[in-house]
Amino acid sequence: MDRKSDIIRFGIDGWQARFDDGFDAESVARVADALGLTWADAAPGSTIYVGYDTRHGARDFATLVAGVLASYGLTVKVSEGPCPTPAVAWCCSRDESAYGAVIVTASELSCEYGGLLVRGRDGGPVPRAFLDEVEQAISVAPTQDRGAFEECDLMAPYLEHLASLVDGASIARRRPRVVVDAMCGAGTGHLAKLLSGLGCEVIEIHVEPREDFGGIHPEPRDPWADACEQSVVAHGADMGLLLDGDADRASVVDEKGGLLPARVIVPMLLGNLVMSHGARGRVVTTLTCSACIGREAARLGCETTPVPVGFARIYRETLDADVIMGVEEYGGVCIPSHLRERDGLLVCLLAVEMLARSGKTVSTMTEELEAIIGTMSYARRDIRLEPAASQAFRNVLPGLNPADLAGKTPVEISHADGLRAQFEDDSWVLIRPSRTSAVVRVYAEAATACERDALLSAACELVRKGL
Repeated sequence: MDRKSDIIRFGIDGWQARFDDGFDAESVARVADALGLTWADAAPGSTIYVGYDTRHGARDFATLVAGVLASYGLTVKVSEGPCPTPAVAWCCSRDESAYGAVIVTASELSCEYGGLLVRGRDGGPVPRAFLDEVEQAISVAPTQDRGAFEECDLMAPYLEHLASLVDGASIARRRPRVVVDAMCGAGTGHLAKLLSGLGCEVIEIHVEPREDFGGIHPEPRDPWADACEQSVVAHGADMGLLLDGDADRASVVDEKGGLLPARVIVPMLLGNLVMSHGARGRVVTTLTCSACIGREAARLGCETTPVPVGFARIYRETLDADVIMGVEEYGGVCIPSHLRERDGLLVCLLAVEMLARSGKTVSTMTEELEAIIGTMSYARRDIRLEPAASQAFRNVLPGLNPADLAGKTPVEISHADGLRAQFEDDSWVLIRPSRTSAVVRVYAEAATACERDALLSAACELVRKGL
C-alpha cells in the first residue's frame, strides 16, 4: 500500500504510532497540516505552542510541525529544548493569544512509539469533536509551505511558578535527600533543578540522553521503577520521585525503597492541599480509583464525584470552580487551580513539601494514614477477545445485573462505564470493555488480596458466560 493512502486515526489525546509503522515525517506533516488548517480557520493569527520530549527525532518532528502550522499564518512558539507536557500546557494557558498546543511525545509508551498530543487553549484536552474535524481534514498531500516560528524558553516561567506554590522555607530547613528519576524523559534535569533550588540534596538517575530509555519503559511503576527504589536505599535518601516520559504523571518511593500506590499517595496529597493550603471543594475520581481516596476526602470534608474512565471526563468537571483535585486510577493528578491538566512535577513538589513539613519519614506517614482510613488491595486483569466477541459482549453488558459475586451481594450496580458492583464494605469490581481495542478490563479492590482475587475471578467468569 502507498503510505500516502494510510489512514490516520486519533486516539483520546491525539495520535500515536510506532516509528516502524507510520510515525514518520510525512505522516507528522499531514497531521500538522490538518491542525494548522483547522486552527487557522477557527482563530486566524492565534498563537500555538509546540513542545517535544526526548524520543527519537522529537526535535526535528517539532520543528516540522511548527513550520507547517506557521505556514497558515499562525504565531508558533517552540520550546528551545525537551520539556514536559504540563510545561507546554501551562504556558499555553497563561497566554491570552494562545489557542492550542502540540507536544511531540508518546508519554509512557516504549521507545518504539512516537506521538502528537493536542491541547486546547486552557492547556487541557481538546473535545473529541475537534479531533474528528482534524481527522477529516488530513490530506494525502499536505502543504509544502513552511513558515517562520519562534524558539523560546518555556521552562523558566513554569518552574518559577511551581516553586511559588509550595512552602520553600520548610523544604530548605529540612533539606531532604531526594532521588529523582525522570526515566530519560522530558522531565530530565528540570525537576532536579527545581528541587535543588529549593534546598534539596538531589541524586538524579537516568539522566544520560538515551533514545531507547536505557531499556526501560518511561512509566513510573514496577518493574520500571526498580532502579529508583534501589537508588533510594543505596543513598540513604528520604524519598524517591519518578516521572513518566512526558512528566504528566509521577510516583513516590519511600525511604525503604517501597513504591507508594495511588491509594496512599493521593490521599496524602489531598490532606496536604486541604490542611496546609486551605483548599476546599470537590475531588473528582474515575470509577476505577481506590476507595481509600473517597475515605480520606470524606474525612477532610470534601465531596467526591466519580466519573467514567478517561481524563477528558475529569477535565469537564474541573470547568466548575469548586473542584480542587482530579485523579486517575494510576495516580495522574490534576490541580485545577494550577492547570486543568495532570502535572507530575507539581505532584513531586507537593510530596517533598509534605515530607518537609511533617518532620517524619514517608513510611511513618503511610502507617499513620492507613491507621486512620484503612488499607485496600487493588488489581486489574485484562481479557483479550476477538473483535466480534468483544462487540458481542458490549451488546449484552447493559443487561448484566449479578445478584452475587464471589459470595458478596452488591449494594449498588452501575452501568455508567461498563458494569460496576459496589459492596457494603467499600470493596468493588468493575468490568469495562476498552474503547480502543478488543480487550475487557476487570478491576477489583477489597480489604485483602484474597477477597480481591475472588472478585476478579468471579467477574472474569461473568465475562466468559456473557460471550
